[in-house]
Amino acid sequence: QVQLMESGGGAVQDGDSLRLSCAVSGKTTPLYWMGWFRQAPGKPREFVATISWYTGSSDYANSVRDRFTISRDSTMATVALQMDNLKPEDTATYFCAATQSLGPDPPSLEYTYWGQGTHVTVSA
Repeated sequence: QVQLMESGGGAVQDGDSLRLSCAVSGKTTPLYWMGWFRQAPGKPREFVATISWYTGSSDYANSVRDRFTISRDSTMATVALQMDNLKPEDTATYFCAATQSLGPDPPSLEYTYWGQGTHVTVSA
């Protein structure tokens, strides 16, 4: 089993920055991809970013590309999401997720493990 715990959410203004962190524990071998997803009120959950646990390669949703940066620290077993130039439409609950699956399209993999989520509110 893998346990994930997010932190770092909060309420900010349009254009501000936030850094989310995800602590990874449990049986982490193997973990191939770590992702961030978000769900806004009344909307389905959507992919935000993902990173390869071993190689560090990453992929982003078009809506956050060039504003968000995902990173991982394998030694400290953490995954971070640096969010810059936040917009009101980024308001959502953000979830950390992990998968032991491999495939050609990491955002579409089945992410088996999920954290409880952390709230981000961006005011205009």
